[in-house]
Amino acid sequence: MASKSHQEADPNAIIAKEGGFIFKPKAFNIVWGSDTRYWRIPRSPIPEYDEQEAAELIQVSWLEVTGSVKLEPSTRYEISFKLSFRRDSFGWSGAPIFLMAKVGKKGKYKWKRLKELDNLPKDPIMVPTDDSFTIEPIQDIPDKRLYFGLYEVWSGKWKGGLKVHEAIVKKLG
Repeated sequence: MASKSHQEADPNAIIAKEGGFIFKPKAFNIVWGSDTRYWRIPRSPIPEYDEQEAAELIQVSWLEVTGSVKLEPSTRYEISFKLSFRRDSFGWSGAPIFLMAKVGKKGKYKWKRLKELDNLPKDPIMVPTDDSFTIEPIQDIPDKRLYFGLYEVWSGKWKGGLKVHEAIVKKLG
């Protein structure tokens, strides 16, 4: 029997706070995330996370790290990722990395290119750095689930050395 090559999100790895949600590495759906040739995923029991824990990309040509959570209607949310690079990272210069999000399965994606990944430091930083990325559920749609993620699926270039520490979905009002 073949094992699954993609990591499926563990909803218990989403930490609900009064101001929003924190997604730890196991809270993400990660394409190729269960294949140790491509990713190292922390296996710590939930919720005993070490602040330095991260999902570590070894190498892929298809980057897709996604999460989802149900939102409150008529409330704006800001989405950001805490990321860093290993010293031996490669393949990121000029790669079209996007933060994308939509509300509802049938929603329309909003997106932002993350140019920070051209020169991401070794110490973790929150991205996007230049401008916030916000989304708001529309009042009259029944599906208020937020779908968001980091994507680089267009270039076909191999890349590695990215560390995904967490994502934050913060309530703005």
